[in-house]
Amino acid sequence: MPLILRHVATKGNSLPQVMSAKLMTSCHVQMSAFPISRRNTSKETKDALARCQEEITVGTNRTFTMSLRTTGYTEALKSGDVTIPGVDLQFIEVKPQIAAFRRMVRDVEFDICELASTTYMVARGHGKPFKALPVFFNRRFHHEGILVRPDAGIIEPKDLEGKKVGVRAYSVTTGVWVRGILQNEYGVDPFKVTWVVDDEEHVAELELPDNVVHVPEGKSLASMMAAGEIDAGLAGSAGIGREGPPTAAWEDKAAPSMDGYRQLFEDHDALEAEWYARTGIYPCHPTIVLKDTVVAANPDLPQLVFDALVKSKSIYLEKLHAGQGTSKEDQKLKRLAGIVGPDPIPYGLTPNRPAIETLMKYAEQQKLIPAPLELDALFYDCEVT
Repeated sequence: MPLILRHVATKGNSLPQVMSAKLMTSCHVQMSAFPISRRNTSKETKDALARCQEEITVGTNRTFTMSLRTTGYTEALKSGDVTIPGVDLQFIEVKPQIAAFRRMVRDVEFDICELASTTYMVARGHGKPFKALPVFFNRRFHHEGILVRPDAGIIEPKDLEGKKVGVRAYSVTTGVWVRGILQNEYGVDPFKVTWVVDDEEHVAELELPDNVVHVPEGKSLASMMAAGEIDAGLAGSAGIGREGPPTAAWEDKAAPSMDGYRQLFEDHDALEAEWYARTGIYPCHPTIVLKDTVVAANPDLPQLVFDALVKSKSIYLEKLHAGQGTSKEDQKLKRLAGIVGPDPIPYGLTPNRPAIETLMKYAEQQKLIPAPLELDALFYDCEVT
């Protein structure tokens, strides 16, 4: 009887389940070393088969593409210090990362992708084929970062009504948090504010309210703020702190000057701490989504990726609390830990439920989604063990 080597496919492999030419050749050479009369019976044959099977197993890791920015808490995963048994992650670097958001929403380009929370909710509401892990990055509060011109006549939040306020896009998560806080904490009607944008929405199907307008051709939020053509704007990449759409060189450009503008909430640090103590809401930003077809073929993948992210973060937090973090992001997280506790980047549904439910409430109020979505439809049931 002729000897037949069969490659047993790993369940749900995302790549074609075939033996590589190299392994086929290796096994063929090893088996050819024995006379035909001994090939099916000798100990040497069994040992050779075992070696071939070991080689084949090593070569059949499931491989998935992943787009994820490098931060202190993702670095161990991206560097390979944290691995997932039986899984190879091919990291696709996209700069700025928000450009990957658009590629994922419109083309479902990656198997696993970091994605802005509001963009994800809007996309899921439009039937986009991916689902999120209860993992959130880039945590921050939002009383800080609302900048106003000194000549705009804006003294208190209600003065924003009737004014023009710049935000990169209407569905930017920072903008949703800011509008929600202004409405629910200070009584501002967000539909009496003109929201001026200078970028596209990631979800092309999103229909914008009538009080959202695009900057004129050839202008940006930064230039309009400087010229007094808008009265206020969000700081940083969510608003007037950059110019133009997210391109490869976007973050390399010098940030526009913020000199001469003032914070709407001068005592923002105290307000943020008080708000968290009273509400338990710790605003969430980017999450991680997995393509539906990939998870259907690999049902264990959500928990595996979640566990790897938890482990990567744990390594980072140990260093952070040991005083090894010196970057601007490290210092920000240390300050946040003073407000929310020793883990300023909590993963899992339980600690993030207040933020998720509040963000959905704000998104509904602002006509980004027609109604709140069920949490089990939005997130995989993963918790830190």
